Amino acid sequence: MNPVKCQQSGSQGFTLVELMIVVAIVGILSMLAYPSYQGFIKGSNRSAAQADLMSLAAAMERHKAASYSYKGAAASAADTGSPAIFHKHSPSAEPYASRQYDLVINQAAGNSYLLEAKPVTSTNQSGDGSLYFYSDGRRAWDKDNSGAISSAEYCWSC
Repeated sequence: MNPVKCQQSGSQGFTLVELMIVVAIVGILSMLAYPSYQGFIKGSNRSAAQADLMSLAAAMERHKAASYSYKGAAASAADTGSPAIFHKHSPSAEPYASRQYDLVINQAAGNSYLLEAKPVTSTNQSGDGSLYFYSDGRRAWDKDNSGAISSAEYCWSC
């Protein structure tokens, strides 16, 4: 009997050129995917801030039911500033140090209020524009971060 000899093929692995092509393709794909990922993160943080603004609005309504006015809902029984009746930041489930938005009562009169979620300047949300909720149910997003709300920005999904 003759022993059978195994013949080796000429290819035992990847060449350096093939490996470089794979690395380049992965780099290009990650370069295209990263901005989309950042946009998704900004959008989800904005959605959490919108939900927290709605919860703060509900807290304002409870405050009015108890005191017959929206006044005094901010810290130290003030009419404006950081809310005393709700979390001071958004998303409220995260620790304060990791916050993306600060919640503020901009105006609290007898029968009306204006709530704002301001992006924290040292985070990814910086430059995303503030979110607003009015006591009459209007919602606004300063999408262009101009500091003024145009008629086209009276929505949260503009």
